[in-house]
Amino acid sequence: MSVNVIFGSDGGATEAVASRIARRLQGRAIDIKAATPDDFENCSLLVLGSPTYGNGDLQSDWEAHLDKLTGANLVGRRVALFGTGDQVTYPDSFVDAMGILYDHVVNRGATVVGFTETKGYDYTASLAERDGRFVGLALDQDSQASRSEKRISAWIESLG
Repeated sequence: MSVNVIFGSDGGATEAVASRIARRLQGRAIDIKAATPDDFENCSLLVLGSPTYGNGDLQSDWEAHLDKLTGANLVGRRVALFGTGDQVTYPDSFVDAMGILYDHVVNRGATVVGFTETKGYDYTASLAERDGRFVGLALDQDSQASRSEKRISAWIESLG
């Protein structure tokens, strides 16, 4: 199975998570700034990750390079998502960027895999919550970093 993990990161936390996920899935971690259309289309599993900024914004590199995603043919492609956020400081927009990416890939015809439970998180609202579950792996590297490795492992197992 070929895996591409495409991420945006400013402070390095999301990049570190992307690298861990890529290593565990024996894939490649690719910064969205360097990603090409082939990186989105020529893999058996596409993993996308972004931190949420401010009150629910997509990370700036994702914003600047969103056309790479929106121009990709994702029909029938398996896509998994992860997001980093801060549920204590931003409880009303926890991992919203993951929800934004979800909407884009679904609109492009992708099949999203790797939904996770919301239990164990303390937030009030999230664009990444659909039907009572997160659309991917939600991580809070600020207040719940100690739970991240266990969550990453369980999520990777769920991807099959």
